Amino acid sequence: MSAEARLAALNLELPPIPKPGGTYKPVVQVGNIIYVSGHGPLLPNKTLITGKVGDTMTGEEANHAAKMTGLAILATVKDYLGSLDRVVRSVKMLGMVNATPDFDTHPAVINGCSDLFREVFGEDGVGARSAVGMGSLPGQIAVEIEVIFEIKE
Repeated sequence: MSAEARLAALNLELPPIPKPGGTYKPVVQVGNIIYVSGHGPLLPNKTLITGKVGDTMTGEEANHAAKMTGLAILATVKDYLGSLDRVVRSVKMLGMVNATPDFDTHPAVINGCSDLFREVFGEDGVGARSAVGMGSLPGQIAVEIEVIFEIKE
């Protein structure tokens, strides 16, 4: 089943394409690799999920925020490529979690995005990954994630 078909079968709604929050490009392509800039947890109503894990939100809530961030990334990638079916695989993901200093399960939070990519792209959606905690993120968003994908040219 193609990525587009899996997305439809999962009844997942892509949010509107996020607007850059600074001076950068949302996607840069080098050969058959695309580098997707950091995205936050954008909801279909164009609001962002904010909060600090370990203080104003739970790890489970942050995991959901990471899934929403993954959907925002997919919206940007689909807009850039025309179809998610052009994605060959996820190469590398960096997940940043807005967390208190004592919170220590950052990987479980970022699994929200990794699990989504596995559902959409199969095992090719799972690449190398880092998950780290941050003292703050722009606009106090709960998570920020950037991804590198291999694509079909």
